[in-house]
Amino acid sequence: MAQLHCYVPDDIADLFRKKAEKARLSTSKYLALLVKKETSEKWPDHYFDLVGSWEGEPLQRPESLDYEKREGLE
Repeated sequence: MAQLHCYVPDDIADLFRKKAEKARLSTSKYLALLVKKETSEKWPDHYFDLVGSWEGEPLQRPESLDYEKREGLE
């Protein structure tokens, strides 16, 4: 497994440690989770489950405005 080293300001490191602790993970595992999330090219699990689930008032599209007329390309 590869090891990555980085330098961050002390205040950022403190915030990072607190977030890792809140997630009940070591800083190494928490960082690995963030890197994996940021480098993944797939959609998160259940991302599309919300499509069509709106239960409020029907959404209304505002009336379209006229487009400006421009000169054509020569």
